[in-house]
Amino acid sequence: MGSSFGDLFRISTFGESHGGGVGVIVEGCPPRLQLNLEAIQAELDRRRPGQSHITTPRKEADQVEILSGVMEGTTLGTPIAMLVRNKDQRPGDYKDMAVAFRPSHADATYQVKYGIQASSGGGRASARETIGRVAAGAIAKQLLQRATGTEVLAWVKRIHTIEAVVDASTVQHEAIESNIVRCPDPDVAAQMIERIETIGREGDSCGGVIECVVRQPASGLGMPVFDKLEADLAKAVMSLPATKGFEIGSGFGGTLLRGSEHNDAFLPTEDGSLHTATNNSGGIQGGISNGEPIVLRVGFKPTATIRKEQQTVNAAGDATTLAAKGRHDPCVLPRAVPMVEAMVALVLADHLLRQQGQCSLW
Repeated sequence: MGSSFGDLFRISTFGESHGGGVGVIVEGCPPRLQLNLEAIQAELDRRRPGQSHITTPRKEADQVEILSGVMEGTTLGTPIAMLVRNKDQRPGDYKDMAVAFRPSHADATYQVKYGIQASSGGGRASARETIGRVAAGAIAKQLLQRATGTEVLAWVKRIHTIEAVVDASTVQHEAIESNIVRCPDPDVAAQMIERIETIGREGDSCGGVIECVVRQPASGLGMPVFDKLEADLAKAVMSLPATKGFEIGSGFGGTLLRGSEHNDAFLPTEDGSLHTATNNSGGIQGGISNGEPIVLRVGFKPTATIRKEQQTVNAAGDATTLAAKGRHDPCVLPRAVPMVEAMVALVLADHLLRQQGQCSLW
């Protein structure tokens, strides 16, 4: 229950942070899709721990093993199973957390719901679960690129109170990957890195905002009324660990405008396709993509596990304190960029297949 996502392009993730491994089963991927297997590993490398001094120092190669559904780099149309084995587990780092709930973490709610919890690493609540999502998202990206030329790019827009102004229409992958915080503005990126370092030295953590653009999306994606494209995108990205906010297009800023200011005027086109003068809708109107770039933002809270001593309780409800040990990100955002891209790509791939199944017969 709760570990599967999607309709026609469907994924199911499995595994715990400190178990034998984590992975994903992808169902519904069309046959004869020539996969770039190195690109799948490259996405996992962007997500993996230990890639810089502002991320958790846990050392994991996160080498993916493709167990089924692919032959000589080509999809068979059957379920694709991918596995990443855990190598650098340290359950001892969590002995105090096994008896004291981390404030704002899933420890307490998992215990209330199930009467048991993974005693180390957060189990399924750990960001390590997202390995399966990123691997599956890498396949979805390649499907979208081949089918419609769609590109999905995300970057760090804000860390704590430091915000970058990025032109979503021109930002490039190379600029995003040019620094360890994954902000395409190098001057602002340097300030962000310094802020993360300072907060990390204090044993604390910080959050921020990731922005994402989908270029050249197919038009007509989205299903009225409960499967609107932005509704599925919201569910997808809000299922990621530490997420607390979602907005698309003008978002909450649009609430400050009048209709005459916010409406996206349609412009004439020679081929009859939709084109708008502005894009306050964020590429989606009435829950259906109009072909304009899809622009969305995701808010991430500060990492719950911090070294500062905090008031908490144990499983019996007795008051205690906890200063967490172990290896944890002082800020999750740099590693969350490929996670956001993956979830957006999975939604678009699923809706593309649904659109083809419903509207391509005539």
